[in-house]
Amino acid sequence: MTSTNENRFRVVIAGGGVAALEAALALKDLAGDRIATTVLSPQADFVYRPMRVREPFAYSGAQQYPLADIAREVGFEYKQDAFKWLDPAKRTVHTSGGEALEYDALLLAMGAAQRPALNHAETIDDSRLDEQLHGLIQDVEGGYVHKLAFVVPSRMPWPLPIYELALMTAQRAYDMNAQTSITLVTPEDAPLAIFGNEVSNQMERLLKDNGIVTITAAHCETPAPGELTLHPGGRTLRFERIVALPELFGPSTPGVPKGSPGGFIPIDSHCQVRALERVWAAGDATDFAVKHGGIAAQQADAAARAIASLAGAPVQPEPFHPIIRAVLISLDKPKYLSAHITGGHGSSSEISDTPSWSATGKIDAKYLAPFLEQRGGVAARTA
Repeated sequence: MTSTNENRFRVVIAGGGVAALEAALALKDLAGDRIATTVLSPQADFVYRPMRVREPFAYSGAQQYPLADIAREVGFEYKQDAFKWLDPAKRTVHTSGGEALEYDALLLAMGAAQRPALNHAETIDDSRLDEQLHGLIQDVEGGYVHKLAFVVPSRMPWPLPIYELALMTAQRAYDMNAQTSITLVTPEDAPLAIFGNEVSNQMERLLKDNGIVTITAAHCETPAPGELTLHPGGRTLRFERIVALPELFGPSTPGVPKGSPGGFIPIDSHCQVRALERVWAAGDATDFAVKHGGIAAQQADAAARAIASLAGAPVQPEPFHPIIRAVLISLDKPKYLSAHITGGHGSSSEISDTPSWSATGKIDAKYLAPFLEQRGGVAARTA
């Protein structure tokens, strides 16, 4: 196959986050000049989102990388535009800017839509987390907030950030000798239950050691400001401030199948979109239950192998085998968590002060992690 653009296998990647960039890097490695890749994203920058939880505590902001710079270095075309609708019969992506992009293979990596789950709570938005919570942390430091709740909603997103925020808030209150009662409420059967028993047990002790009251297997509503009603049972607790994670929903894009519940994109074991030819999906937009950057990268790798094989590269498609590797950051030292996911639950559960894998940042990604590590910056550091 020649390397002219006219003859190369056309891949469109919709999205500019972890899954999109991991796939672009994987395709370059697996297929080289066989493929002409276009990354379509309304954002101008890739933001290392997991580090944003530190911003309200006066740490430096999460690292940002211009997508145009990454495109020039990696060798893909970047279009700053939004995915609007899909015409699968004509293999064409239509953008908000009016372009029609034809493809030989398409990867959907747009992420999920976020919506508040509780009416009378501060629903965190990691794009403006410092703006949202910096004043609250100052009030905790000054002793003005005495009862505070952190809540995971019933339609559970990736829960780790709420644990990090609760722990860092408790540690900051302790450092400032502020008397603040902190409660963490979650629908999980145990803290971070997705990781399995070992992580859950140690996480429960860590929360207790930091003075955090944990209520598990609880579904919440906020009937009035400062009130948190727990179900089952109907018990109502009162707090001065309530901070909650958002609920996640699928992208609801015309032409793309919707799974239920939540409207996420249904995928098979190779991350191909069910009922569509030559279309794959990776990341939070898919119907895989765990929404996590490392999982998104693993899905992107599986999709990239299938696409590269279709393009004629000498690789074999491999199914997606989810392994969670995560870093829990706090004001003390980080904890490294890992588990294999089997049947929706974690096995081989591990938590330690040192990683059992080659950790170069919060997101464990085969291609993207070393790519960012080579560029330095705070994205590569968790301690």
